[in-house]
Amino acid sequence: MNALMNALPLVFADPDQILLYRQQGGDTRAITARQFMVDAEALAVDLTTGPGAQQFIINLCQDRYRFLVGFAATILAGKTNLLPSTFTGETLRQIFIDTPDALCLHDHDDWPFPYPHFSLAHLSLARLSLANRCHREPSPDGLGESGQIKPEHVVAQVFTSGSTGLPMPHNKTWGKLVRNVEAALQQLGISSPVSLVGTVPPQHMFGFESLVLLCLIGRCPLWSGKPFYPADIVAALDAMPEPRMLVTTPFHLQALLDAQIALPRIDRLLLATAPLSVELAERAECVTGAPLYEIYGSTETGQIANRRPTQSTAWTLFPGITLTKAHPDENDELYIANGEHIEAPVMLSDRIHLRADGQFDLLGRVADQVNMAGKRSSLNYLTAQIKAIDGITDGVFFLPEPKKNQAGKNRAGKDQVITRLCAVVVAPGLNAADILAALRDRLDPVFLPRPLILVESLPYNATGKLPQIALQAILDQHLAALAPKDQTSWRIPADHPVFAGHFPGHPLVPGALLLDWVVERVAAYWQVSSLGLRIEQAKFAHPVLPDARVTLDLQAEADRCRFTLKVHTGETNPVAVSGMLGRQPNDAAGDTESKRA
Repeated sequence: MNALMNALPLVFADPDQILLYRQQGGDTRAITARQFMVDAEALAVDLTTGPGAQQFIINLCQDRYRFLVGFAATILAGKTNLLPSTFTGETLRQIFIDTPDALCLHDHDDWPFPYPHFSLAHLSLARLSLANRCHREPSPDGLGESGQIKPEHVVAQVFTSGSTGLPMPHNKTWGKLVRNVEAALQQLGISSPVSLVGTVPPQHMFGFESLVLLCLIGRCPLWSGKPFYPADIVAALDAMPEPRMLVTTPFHLQALLDAQIALPRIDRLLLATAPLSVELAERAECVTGAPLYEIYGSTETGQIANRRPTQSTAWTLFPGITLTKAHPDENDELYIANGEHIEAPVMLSDRIHLRADGQFDLLGRVADQVNMAGKRSSLNYLTAQIKAIDGITDGVFFLPEPKKNQAGKNRAGKDQVITRLCAVVVAPGLNAADILAALRDRLDPVFLPRPLILVESLPYNATGKLPQIALQAILDQHLAALAPKDQTSWRIPADHPVFAGHFPGHPLVPGALLLDWVVERVAAYWQVSSLGLRIEQAKFAHPVLPDARVTLDLQAEADRCRFTLKVHTGETNPVAVSGMLGRQPNDAAGDTESKRA
């Protein structure tokens, strides 16, 4: 009884209040909180009595209503939702390594993955009747009375986006999430329900808080569709009653405004997930007539601050959230966030300037800082510079993941790491040489990208972010395309003039001639001038005689190329020369790397 008294509702809306709107055929159907709970409780029974004993449910549903039903059913069954913000085979593989007994809940027609799954794709929700039920007692924390949830129950593990590496899970308890949403409603001045249309996946922390939780806790009716294109967003807004709030990202907002189509009335814009320029915010408020608010937070902390960028660059903390210096140094820009709905103190990933009035300014990501040849810059600044070049429609700088050679170590026995910056650019009508020439007017040469890769579009995910793994894949594909596909061979004729003086009576191919040929071949594969290459290492192991045929194998990376030169003697093919070539630090090697990925 005491536990029930301390419990919190799963759905805060009155039973007959409309919770969601769904497209059904050509009509829009309203679903009440009562109908929603019928569906959630029916699915919860299946999750507690079905085959297996999965404690973790990976909720991959794209339709917002199916996601909400799966989310609520998982909680009612006393289980935990796993919410990966990206849906790929690699993401699932990583999750199942850590939680091998998980079950995937999805609404896809096809399921190409070798993992246990349960599909809601063809279920008629609001009159849910699932088959194949096994008789088994519910778990101790099973169906709650009247949908009451213990505050300490871990209802979800939300995963980071993967924009800086592998996605990582973070526990979210129901009590803290309720406090999170209550603080957001107060901070954003939402005193009565507002209709929600969102382009952000419900699995992403921003979409989870500002769509799923605002619906369940904030009593705000939600559009169940997954609008992405401008026409879809307009249709969804038009189907929802006023007042309306569009929850979106800078990427989707830019596309919506660029489409120049008539917009229904929007009463509020709420954005997060990526840097938002003041220019875009001003344009959005001018076109829509709606105030635009921006949310600051992370998967680890949840939302902790907001601002209206057209009025102030400073961020205002949510009630009860505190920032304390991570180190006693008064010039330190690293802060720890704590208080209210934050599950545990979190070191912020951004550098902070805390104002005397408690507001703060963002100075850039900690991981955004780059140090090249003793000089510092930031990836955000470098990206802004490349985007400012006429003719470039999109682009991004990034630092590749450390790479090791085949042996895993370099010549000194240490890990060999690629530290050159890369840039991926969308620039119809421009070539890499044009772009690099423009960058030289803006950047120190040490920050010029090598390589610079031209693509048709950047690999944004559903939240408008560019995952590191997707950018790395573009780079890997680019380097693979530049690498030699076949061996290169050369027969050195006996009448070659070099033998006249090397050596009379005992002719040998000079090592310098062999190295000159290697340099020219590497320059050809990299499509650069041979003057910009340097020989870092060369080991001569076997003489090369007149009329010999030699073959060259290359293993090319971003700035280095390992070579092996073998001589064909008829029976064996001994290595004549092996070594490493590199590009000069200030070489314009990237100028001709204009292949499109």
